[in-house]
Amino acid sequence: MDRRCFAILCHLLRMIAGLVGIEIIDVEEMVVMFLHILAYDVKNQMIQREFIRYGETVSRYFNLVLLAVLRLHDELLKKPQPNYLGALDDIYIKVNVSATDRLRYRTRKGEVVTNVLGVCDTKGDFVFVLSRWEGSTADFRILRDAISRHNRPKVPKGEKDIIFQSGVDEVMHQQQLESSST
Repeated sequence: MDRRCFAILCHLLRMIAGLVGIEIIDVEEMVVMFLHILAYDVKNQMIQREFIRYGETVSRYFNLVLLAVLRLHDELLKKPQPNYLGALDDIYIKVNVSATDRLRYRTRKGEVVTNVLGVCDTKGDFVFVLSRWEGSTADFRILRDAISRHNRPKVPKGEKDIIFQSGVDEVMHQQQLESSST
């Protein structure tokens, strides 16, 4: 984090989250201790030595900064928007698996891969990723699994989505046939 970002964060913590320093420790030092603990995963004792503070002081101000950061969630976190399909594709990613699993992960071309389905919204941001399929799995089966999940990608209605929607309809029809035959 550069100085400008640090200054902005401290300003937000003061003005919006209400974090205040006291005469023995100012907001900047509280935030530095907080960020140091998060960035380097250090224990309270290490911070005590580096900042010459009691352990209870380190703990108290870490918790105060944490609560202040949580109060900033509206400013710091992107609010979820309903995402709609922009692109859907699968990709093979090479993996190392045990010798007993190699056959399942082998593609028609002999590569050992996992098959990952990715869905982007119209802005190109990933909104859905499904990754656990063996490389030899058919794309149709992965798509069927993706749209049967409770957190499946949302598909907007409209002419530009006819190709994908027809694929979804085909998968749904296939599922109905399979369930009626059992």
